[in-house]
Amino acid sequence: MSQPGNPTPDAADPDAIKADIEATREQLGRTVDELAHRLDVPARAKESLARTTEQTRAQAVEQVARTRDTAVETYRENPPAVLGGAGAAVAGLVGLVLWRRRRARTTPAERAAAGRRTRRKAARTARRAGKELQAQRAQAAKAAAKATRKARRKATRAVRR
Repeated sequence: MSQPGNPTPDAADPDAIKADIEATREQLGRTVDELAHRLDVPARAKESLARTTEQTRAQAVEQVARTRDTAVETYRENPPAVLGGAGAAVAGLVGLVLWRRRRARTTPAERAAAGRRTRRKAARTARRAGKELQAQRAQAAKAAAKATRKARRKATRAVRR
């Protein structure tokens, strides 16, 4: 076997040389395996994903158990409030599912077109409102002019008498 200060084995002992060669081969094999593992990025990514998935599952199970215990305690303390909260949660979930389903049926181009239609409709409504306001102002001006003429005639008649 080789000495710590002398990396070469004793030349006189062939068994020591063979043992040293075998130990070196094993060490080299471990080193090559370790390097291959470090360079195998997809395998490392899969291992990391599996590890993260397992941690997440464990945390989810723990959280579900904690939430279940809390829900049971809350229900025992105040049953109607829990039922109302559960109903609201179910209604929210149904609304979310329906909204996502509807959104999934429309393409981004269709949503953009709907936005353009909405803007056009809003502009049309604003123009109509502006025209109606203009018509109301004109009508008010006519009424004011008519009232002014009537008041002048009345004043003129009063002066003549």
